[in-house]
Amino acid sequence: MSETIGFLLNDTARLFRRAFNARARGSGITALQWRLVTYLIRHDGIRQGPLAELIEVEPITLSRMVDRLVEAGLVERRADPTDRRAWLLHLTPRARAMIQSKSHLVEQLTEEATEGLSAAERDQLIALVERVRANLSRRICQKENA
Repeated sequence: MSETIGFLLNDTARLFRRAFNARARGSGITALQWRLVTYLIRHDGIRQGPLAELIEVEPITLSRMVDRLVEAGLVERRADPTDRRAWLLHLTPRARAMIQSKSHLVEQLTEEATEGLSAAERDQLIALVERVRANLSRRICQKENA
């Protein structure tokens, strides 16, 4: 029996997380926290609610993750000037330095994971997975709006 694309993608993501966690052990950041920080690079100043939706975790789970990153000095919460109940999340200079220092870890892991693939095959793999993600994302949004 051959594996389904969903199983392969999920299992590969699990293995990536496990390998990242093993390499980052002792650095104070986990794969899930790295993912959150990576989203904040792209969406600096986002509210916690939309970020929770974006990374598909429950708001309370995100709040705990953010608490740990705040305690580590990697993220800061700032009051939203348009809604005093909401917080905007920003990376600290310490987080940006940590990202710079750990980016080699992600590059090495990616190199190992794609060993034996040509540059063209790597580009094709990225393009195909991005298309699968866009298809699923679009369908999820369509169902939510229906």
